[in-house]
Amino acid sequence: MTSITHKKVFAGIDVGAAELVLVLRTGEKSSPAQSFPNTPAHHRRLLQKLAASPDCTVCLEATGVYSMDVTIALHDAGIPLMVINPQRSHNFAKVLGKHSKTDNVDADTLAQFAQRMPFQPWVRPTDAVLALRAFSRRIHALTDLKTISKNQSHALSFIASTPKVVMQDVALAVTQLEKRLAILTAATLELIHATPELLAPFTLLLGVKGIANTSAIALLGELLLLPAGLSHAQWVKFAGLDPKHFRSGTSVDKKARISKAGNHYIRAALYMPALSAKAHDPYVKAYFEHLIGMGKTPMQGVCAVMRKLLHALHGMLTNNQPFDNTRFYAVPAQMIRSST
Repeated sequence: MTSITHKKVFAGIDVGAAELVLVLRTGEKSSPAQSFPNTPAHHRRLLQKLAASPDCTVCLEATGVYSMDVTIALHDAGIPLMVINPQRSHNFAKVLGKHSKTDNVDADTLAQFAQRMPFQPWVRPTDAVLALRAFSRRIHALTDLKTISKNQSHALSFIASTPKVVMQDVALAVTQLEKRLAILTAATLELIHATPELLAPFTLLLGVKGIANTSAIALLGELLLLPAGLSHAQWVKFAGLDPKHFRSGTSVDKKARISKAGNHYIRAALYMPALSAKAHDPYVKAYFEHLIGMGKTPMQGVCAVMRKLLHALHGMLTNNQPFDNTRFYAVPAQMIRSST
């Protein structure tokens, strides 16, 4: 009998809101792109297509709500799967010398990424963790809308010609948003308290000065979906809080800025806790003042506090240990006494 050997197949899937674009790659040859509507029914068609290649590895980008359902479907079907940060595929495309950016080109880039780069399997979050992120992101969206409405109310109050009914409508919008936020927050807390895997880290976060229910929900909704085994530096990079340098020769040397090439929800969730901690925690305050004394701007100081706070959260959640503010910054004892 003659044995049949199957060549390794690598699949790249470019995920859009309405469409999935698939490219299969074997050896040095890529197949023509195929499109599938991004719906559960057509996810099954996609799985059938991939099942025809028994030794297939799939790579796609983490694109939030648009990629989650198909990612879970692929994982639950037992297909080896990589999910990468879009910034990685963007940089990989530049290395390949690809100048065009289309869905077909992006899918082929992802297939080549799966072929050439070490395989890092995607770990499926539990349903409770996915529900928490859905809650936290909805709370974030409604909070933004409430802020916009409050700003509109403040601006309109300075315009004498603003009709009273307009002011009443804006005030009603704020009131309704506050009620919706209260309902969502209560439902989120009910989920957390009913789920041990959420309650333990949630309780740890509440032990950090500056982190209350809203911030803890926002942080957990993102941090619990990060791949296991990442270092604190990788968390910082994932959040886009890593410094971005711009130097060229001897004439160009711009000030370093945070890259912002990461999860903006994590940055948003850290901002208010960092402001509160630098005002009320003596060790964090001393660290911030130390940075200002070195010539950093207040915003640079806040970003540095956010970054170091994320380091601390990584250690807390990895080791299941409460926050120890004395390890945040070495402060002289007399400074602590004068601050408390």
